[in-house]
Amino acid sequence: MKFSTKAIHAGQQPDPTTGAIMPPIFQTATYAQNGLGDHKGYEYSRSHNPTRTALQECIAALEDGKFGLAFASGMAAETAILSLLSAGDHLVACDDLYGGSYRIFERVMRRYNVETSYVPAGNIAAYEQAIRPNTKLIWLETPTNPLLRLIDIQAVAEIAHRHNILVVVDNTFASPYFQQPLKLGADIVVHSTTKYINGHSDVIGGALVLNNEEAYESMKFYENAAGNVPSPFDAWLVLRGIKTLAVRMRQHDENARAVAKFLAEHPRVEKVYYPGLPSHPDYELAKRQMSGFGGMVSFQFKGVYADVDKLVRRFKVFSLAESLGGVESLVCHPVSMTHGSIPKEIREARGLTDTLLRLSVGIEDAEDLLADLQQALAE
Repeated sequence: MKFSTKAIHAGQQPDPTTGAIMPPIFQTATYAQNGLGDHKGYEYSRSHNPTRTALQECIAALEDGKFGLAFASGMAAETAILSLLSAGDHLVACDDLYGGSYRIFERVMRRYNVETSYVPAGNIAAYEQAIRPNTKLIWLETPTNPLLRLIDIQAVAEIAHRHNILVVVDNTFASPYFQQPLKLGADIVVHSTTKYINGHSDVIGGALVLNNEEAYESMKFYENAAGNVPSPFDAWLVLRGIKTLAVRMRQHDENARAVAKFLAEHPRVEKVYYPGLPSHPDYELAKRQMSGFGGMVSFQFKGVYADVDKLVRRFKVFSLAESLGGVESLVCHPVSMTHGSIPKEIREARGLTDTLLRLSVGIEDAEDLLADLQQALAE
């Protein structure tokens, strides 16, 4: 099946009891058993739930993977991956990454003697140089958050696999519609399903997809043991959102291209970060590795913090809010919002300044989005 067909049908056969087209919400904590060890595959909803099973199968199909796991949040999914590590292990991560990932690496995992080394996102040689005898994971975001750099997944995977290291790719920004990291050599794909996969800003969730059965069994055990699972209703909401993923991503991409072009030509904008612009340093890699450029655009505003505060207060269609990937357009100030947990000196060294804004371009009429930007940026 092609992508759009999978999004609507994978893991979602009509209910055998009633014929319902939409999978039921199995809002139950436990299941009746016929005898000791004699049940229909479900015992307790922390371990398994039919609605969650449907979601896991659907997301796995979209990423062309064998195994899927759904979680209560994107960070819960990340925590499951980190459960593969032991005290004394080491991981390598790209330096431009979500502030929540940095926070868990530095403020949680270091307490358990797991150290992280950060390398420039697009410097392929730097990943190999950072590898130690105890390195177990290489952690990538591509496109990165919030500077939208691209990382050559295949090149990093080849390096990692020579050293028997697993490669994790956070595919949240691209979604499986525009990028499928497993096909490029990644071992584990992680998503915040809160974002594009659900697409309606009404649920918190996360997911993992992989082909490695040993790693899958280990993380499935951790998920059950730790209990960081989504509710049946949350799983159903994400399934509902997935059905329109393809059409939404096409519109996000079309609108973001228009927004990026507008910003690149605006006199009050110092720099635009969008892989769909030919001026972007990773433009050719983006064309090769992705089938579209996505709906995220960041830009550097000319001015100081106070000017940025005035700017974001003037938006009428864009809303100042954390998160991304919903049908509505959002503007985020990474320094004070999503990346506030990263120390100031580290943020600034990586290019996250007080005048950086990140746009999640929604699927509204593009003319309205451009008009909103025009009035907000007016002198």
